[in-house]
Amino acid sequence: MQDTSANDAAHWKRTTNLMLTHLGIWFFFGYVIHMFVVPLNKITIPILGFPLGFYMAAQGSLAAFVIMLFVFAKQQDRIDREHGVAED
Repeated sequence: MQDTSANDAAHWKRTTNLMLTHLGIWFFFGYVIHMFVVPLNKITIPILGFPLGFYMAAQGSLAAFVIMLFVFAKQQDRIDREHGVAED
């Protein structure tokens, strides 16, 4: 096992990197996708008849956020277990 302060520093660094990565993905799905709604609205989804931009903004972003929550929790749990700070 590593020195406690070195282990804590490594844990914090990996946790920070994970958080920043997920914030970047969140920013993309929360803001960047919505910037392209108007051009995407020119494409319609044949089954539902909704414009693609509307569908991506209304449903795609929400689905991405929910998936991100589960992925983040799994990744953070793995980091916690590797550094010996997991809660059982």
